[in-house]
Amino acid sequence: TKISLTNYETSHLDEPQNKVTVVLGAQWGDEGKGKVVDLLAMDADIVCRCQGGNNAGHTVVVDSVEYDFHLLPSGVLNKKATSFIGNGVVIHLPGLFEEAEKNLNKGKGLQGWEERLKISDRAHIVFNFHQAVDGIQEQQRQQQEGKNLGTTKKGIGPAYSSKAARNGLRVCDLVSDFKVFEDKFRMLAEHFLTMYPNLNVDVDGELKQLKEFAERLRPLVTDGVYFMHKALTGPSKKILVEGANAALLDIDFGTYPFVTSSNCTVGGVCTGLGVPPSYVGRVYGVVKAYTTRVGVGAFPTEQDTVAKQRKRVWCDDGNLFTLIPALDILDTLPEIKVGVAYKVDGEPLPSFPANMDVLTRVSVDYQTLPGWRCSTESARSFEELPSQAQNYIRFIEDFLQVPVKWVGVGKSRESMIKLF
Repeated sequence: TKISLTNYETSHLDEPQNKVTVVLGAQWGDEGKGKVVDLLAMDADIVCRCQGGNNAGHTVVVDSVEYDFHLLPSGVLNKKATSFIGNGVVIHLPGLFEEAEKNLNKGKGLQGWEERLKISDRAHIVFNFHQAVDGIQEQQRQQQEGKNLGTTKKGIGPAYSSKAARNGLRVCDLVSDFKVFEDKFRMLAEHFLTMYPNLNVDVDGELKQLKEFAERLRPLVTDGVYFMHKALTGPSKKILVEGANAALLDIDFGTYPFVTSSNCTVGGVCTGLGVPPSYVGRVYGVVKAYTTRVGVGAFPTEQDTVAKQRKRVWCDDGNLFTLIPALDILDTLPEIKVGVAYKVDGEPLPSFPANMDVLTRVSVDYQTLPGWRCSTESARSFEELPSQAQNYIRFIEDFLQVPVKWVGVGKSRESMIKLF
């Protein structure tokens, strides 16, 4: 059978002109994504957030000023770019405006942020009672099971639960008929009060606050699907997507149940922005040169010698990545251990286990590499790095069969070394 395609049909088989570049965390978060996004955002036209909420935290240093972002895309510092918060993000409005105010007080980078921010009308809203419920649920887990999930208590899980239960409220609801919104809000609050009788909810106070936020929000709200469609199919643009959280916190592919409530891997870009898979271009996974995990959950290569409230481990090569923004942290170590395989009862595992009971039982095979025991902070090219540091990077590339594109040796943009 022969199939004949018209010129119209074949024209739609061409490669998309505007593909999105994606930056994702490849470990448990805290990899330094903000610094990488800031670097790539300098010549971007649009910078997007596609999932998560203000449980994310990205730090960017520009002109010696340290900015902290939780809901705003890190690219908001680029005054020539449009920042976009997509439908997959859950938004706590008091947190959004407070974050902007705090960063405005730090330096000039955020001046005029409202003029260059767009928010999808389909994004769901995190309410104060979602945050209160988050805290109650953590307390209940501790009492019932003797352990909690280690959530940030920002209401992210309960807000995504409302979304999945189809009783959540979206940005489009808030900026439309407020009386209709108020009725739905009261019903949602009552729903949670029924489940949690001790929940403290100031319904009237929060409604008053939300009505004020609606006026500030209205100029920022846009049809997110149409916005992305125009960006992808219109004149040439550089579009950057900033992932929040990380692969091992993904609701489907992470160390469940010790995960976040959204898809932090590349699929979340498509569903959280309305981007067809064919429009996804380069995807950069970010890792630290060592691994940390905040909160609770299995962590096979954990070291017990660090005082911070972050579990720290040797580099664990179970993840795909091309960016290493914190190589300088290893400068003082005499040797570096790289976890290269997991075993259970002496038998090697062919893949990362889904069952956390299995993951807590694994033993780790390490390969030990020599450290360099000198500062890398002044290096501005790969050749200026100590030979042991170069060998460490090449070992990671060879083991994973994935090229490393950037290496960071400090906090500033200038500290990012481009390898190719």
